Amino acid sequence: MNDKKYGFTTTILHSDRRKAIEHGSLHKPIHTSVTFGYDDARELATVFQGRQPGYRYGRQGNPTVAALEDKINRMEEGLSTICFATGMAAIGAVTQALLRKGDHVVSSSFLFGNTNSLWQTVATQGIDVSMVDATDVANVEAALTPATRLVFVETIANPRTQVADLARIGKLCAERGILYIVDNTMTSPYLFRPKTVGAGLVINSLTKSIGGHGNALGGALTDTGLYDWVRFPNILETYKRNPSAQQWGMTQIRAKALRDFGASLGPEAAHHLAVGSETMALRMERECANALAITQMLEADERVAAVYYPGLKSHPQHRISSELFRAYGSLFSFELKDGIDCFDYLNRLKLGVSASNLGDTRTLVIPVSHTIFYEMGPERRASMGIAESLIRVSVGIEDTVDLVEDFRQALDA
Repeated sequence: MNDKKYGFTTTILHSDRRKAIEHGSLHKPIHTSVTFGYDDARELATVFQGRQPGYRYGRQGNPTVAALEDKINRMEEGLSTICFATGMAAIGAVTQALLRKGDHVVSSSFLFGNTNSLWQTVATQGIDVSMVDATDVANVEAALTPATRLVFVETIANPRTQVADLARIGKLCAERGILYIVDNTMTSPYLFRPKTVGAGLVINSLTKSIGGHGNALGGALTDTGLYDWVRFPNILETYKRNPSAQQWGMTQIRAKALRDFGASLGPEAAHHLAVGSETMALRMERECANALAITQMLEADERVAAVYYPGLKSHPQHRISSELFRAYGSLFSFELKDGIDCFDYLNRLKLGVSASNLGDTRTLVIPVSHTIFYEMGPERRASMGIAESLIRVSVGIEDTVDLVEDFRQALDA
């Protein structure tokens, strides 16, 4: 292929073919070997020293995984990407490789439950963590200290769909020289590129919309090339030997988080995720349209207490979402009026599957307070605005009329 700039889906479909593929295959084959041999021992040494591209050991890289990394990098228009075993491993890589005792982190308080739990663990290890309402940049700015090493936000929060003040936070971080990390999972690279708001690192849970079929776990961390790693105080001298300072951050992450921590993505999962990613744009178009149709129906029903979806004009961040995102995502949540049991409602759904994943081709539903946020306790849930009756919905690609009718009939019953 030539270097012409193609559209989103065309680029993903043909990214493997930009490099030679064995036997003319249209997909990068699954390379299961964990060991890579060299005829010349000197060549092996240069690969280990980073002076020549190549593969050393499966935990540190694999041709199938590398092909997926290239796809994700093209999606996010990044400088480089590292894939991990899960999305949480990608977030954990940041704490493992970049933070030190005495550092300070500012994070949105509206977070995926496991990310929230991770920051709680980090806070017990000598790192100060400030959780703030990131829908207003003023709250982020007020929390900054001289020890602040990074600011972390999600694009659309799971499950209450708060949208961070993404552009203004990016501008603030650029002015202060602070690493800005954006978790793009709930939007996906098709709906939004965090690079456009100044993110230095972008996180994607590949398990969700990118893979899209609920058949493989994976996560990715992408360096957009916007952050100046010379300004980051925790880069070890070993990794400053690379003459390109742009590579310092990811070199350290690949060594300290992927190699040493071992949260490597396997080639079989990488292949599933790569194939799934080819239809992401098509799936997201249908899912977003379905989500808007269902939420509009629910919002108009008197038996529903509240609906949280950025695509609704009633959403507090509808305007900023419209400015930033191609569409509003496949995630929404809603509360039922008092007297309607959320478990009974869920059990009456015929298409919505009670399950905990997101970004699947099938519509998945879950009672938030009683499952994925149960461990937090009622006080923490209340501080995040999570009601006991809150139901989270990950909308699939079913026919729109079927989904709308299913969510309506469960109310009628």
